[in-house]
Amino acid sequence: MKINFTTLFLTLAFFLIGTGGCNPSKKAGRQKDYLNEPEADRSKRMEWWREARFGMFIHWGLYAVPAGKWGAKDSYGEWIRTSAEIPLDTYDQFREQFNPTKFSAKDWVQMAKNAGMKYIVITTKHHDGFAIYDSKASDFDIMETPFKRDVLKELAEECKKENIKLCFYHSIMDWHHPDYLPRRTWEKDRPTKGADMDRYVAYMKKQLKELLTNYGDAPHVLWFDGEWEATWNSERGKDLYNYVRSLKPDVIINNRVGAARNGMQGFTSPGQFAGDFGTPEQEIPATGLPGVDWESCMTMNGNWGYNAADKNFKSTKELLQNLADIASKGGNFLLNVGPTSEGLFPNESIVRLREMGEWMKKNSESIYGTSASPLGNFDWGRITMKQKDGNTILYLHVFEPPRDNKLVLNGVANLPMGASFLANSSGKAPKVERMDDGIVVELPQAMPDKINSVIMLQLKGKPDIHLLPIAKAARDLFIDKMEVTLVDEGGNVDIHYTTDGSAPTAQSPLYKSPITLTETTILTARSFRSGKPISGTMQKTFWKKAAKPSTNLGGMAPGLQYFFFEGEWSKIPDFNHMTAAKKGTVKNFDISAKSADGERFGYEFRGFIKLPETAVYSFTTSSDDGSTLSIDNEMVVDNDGFHGSKKVTGMMPLEAGYHEILVRYFEGTGGDELRVWWSSDKIAEQQIPDNVLFHVKPK
Repeated sequence: MKINFTTLFLTLAFFLIGTGGCNPSKKAGRQKDYLNEPEADRSKRMEWWREARFGMFIHWGLYAVPAGKWGAKDSYGEWIRTSAEIPLDTYDQFREQFNPTKFSAKDWVQMAKNAGMKYIVITTKHHDGFAIYDSKASDFDIMETPFKRDVLKELAEECKKENIKLCFYHSIMDWHHPDYLPRRTWEKDRPTKGADMDRYVAYMKKQLKELLTNYGDAPHVLWFDGEWEATWNSERGKDLYNYVRSLKPDVIINNRVGAARNGMQGFTSPGQFAGDFGTPEQEIPATGLPGVDWESCMTMNGNWGYNAADKNFKSTKELLQNLADIASKGGNFLLNVGPTSEGLFPNESIVRLREMGEWMKKNSESIYGTSASPLGNFDWGRITMKQKDGNTILYLHVFEPPRDNKLVLNGVANLPMGASFLANSSGKAPKVERMDDGIVVELPQAMPDKINSVIMLQLKGKPDIHLLPIAKAARDLFIDKMEVTLVDEGGNVDIHYTTDGSAPTAQSPLYKSPITLTETTILTARSFRSGKPISGTMQKTFWKKAAKPSTNLGGMAPGLQYFFFEGEWSKIPDFNHMTAAKKGTVKNFDISAKSADGERFGYEFRGFIKLPETAVYSFTTSSDDGSTLSIDNEMVVDNDGFHGSKKVTGMMPLEAGYHEILVRYFEGTGGDELRVWWSSDKIAEQQIPDNVLFHVKPK
């Protein structure tokens, strides 16, 4: 018999009185701190995940019943409860219609395995609060539907047989539980009186304990989501991370357990708690993120949950090239399927999984266990890499052969040992030869695969890669002089450089120590070995600029003037032509004043910033949504537009003293954030403190 919520409240209330509540600081003393794990232990824990590279995401729950349709609209997905503003009592009735009699754990797992996927992440509870397993903590679960079967148990057994890692998605946000805060702005049937977020966290932990202890060695990953609302924070995230690992020390946990994710880009702000891996959503980072584990999650069509009308499926070609692109940048690909309420994968998904599996049977070596390309991206395709038996293998993923059928790999100093196609090793092998500073692979006229032909290029020894030398300096701007350091990360080379923009030769000055610049300079550098070029040519301009004069004003008072506006925008409007709903002064960039529903508003902050010395200053805004920052009527930071939390930086040389500062910001819907940072050679990056912000006293 299930515990109803009234009984649950009394039980939890007794528990909280006895344990001092769910305050993370009180809990921290009783459980091991996993936040400072030795890197060797972390690498061992992450080993299988880094090897896997390819997994299946499954979004499945009550939202599959309406199949994306409510009223006249058929564009909804797993968010239908809130996006269609369905009352709770109405949504709960989907339980009586959820009866997936065609569900087969064997079929699901086999389709993932045949596609070349090494792990499955399934939604144990999405934002609607419905659990697809037998939860003793709640009566809002699959055992209260006509189906009455624990699908997680069946999947766990089948995954064990097929050597697939089963992982669980679990939402922090919960639109059903009476203690979760905040409510949706449109909800009128769910009062907040008596709601207690700490009590909700205790409930969530109880469900997580069920998930972590009832399904054998599963879950191998706990994939959190729904962490962006103000009731969740980094401290709660750290506490939850420690709690989960206290129950299953080897489990891997994504960064959404914390509260500093940079929107859909999926990475956590530097210096903030970030779990074990980043989670870009529906996008692939342009360059990946060296040294950080990450996983791009992506839908096959436009929705995560099943939508019967959504036929806008990505092609197999796009999905396979996405897989290679992600692996080439050191990431994992988590590809979503949204099953129907009957328990079936959409036919379009089945076809794409089968076709991806056919490619993986021949080419999976170029995906599993690979590391990021040491050479970046190419117009013709991507590269993944492995090291084996003291040698190096570059897997060249050819999407579109160049017109001259030659793949040019600049900066590769290794001796080539030969090349062959993975999918047709007995066919005509590509020709390989050395060139000035790299290797050329000549392709045959006929390629074995129209989507992605993979060439295995074997190189003698460990990677000996020399891309462009790197010019390191505090900033690209300077006032009097600056020092620039030149580095070739491959090592064992001579760097020759020029300061007039001309191409370096072996006779050009040899870099030995930091270069001092006193004028605007075009610095050019190239790496050489034994007098011969071994890298491409780097060129960068360093600008000498005069510091902008300060302003001398009297009658200064601490703080900034603020102007608050209400409205709906996709970018920052011209506030000069609008009437402020509120105005006043604040100590700093304070956006605590909100509109009635807490959304769709904007701010303008005006005043002066007092700079302690003449220097080049960097200014940064971190905002959700758009923001801009101007100094002395000149734009320094353009972080405008409708987006999730995003950090953008700009620079300006400024004299010591007062300078006018103007920050504009708007918020659409969802999360809201505005933080303003500064730094210089003598000031480490930090939020601008109160004591340097001023405004002119009104007369």
